[in-house]
Amino acid sequence: MAPTGSRYKIVVFVPAEVRETVREAMAAAGAGVIGDYTHCSFASPGVGTFLGGAGTDPAVGEAGRLETVEEWRLEMVAPEAVVPDVIAAMKNAHPYEEVAYDVYRLADF
Repeated sequence: MAPTGSRYKIVVFVPAEVRETVREAMAAAGAGVIGDYTHCSFASPGVGTFLGGAGTDPAVGEAGRLETVEEWRLEMVAPEAVVPDVIAAMKNAHPYEEVAYDVYRLADF
């Protein structure tokens, strides 16, 4: 049965080689439940850029140089009660030093 209460969409940007690892970690923490379905997600490709400052240790490229990386936008929904666990699992599975992610509260109509 689907969780009740407030739901959130968690969006994270991941390199292709860890997309499935991050998706599975988020699902194991309770994300991706829609009705009687689990592991629900959406992923679309894109390009991310970053410039690491002094003292950074990027997983891709090097500090002090503008980097362009092919990434995937991975989206999953989660009930409010598990959002902190999902975020923690996502960060733990993600290779980046600073993980770019968004959390949106959803409305039902």
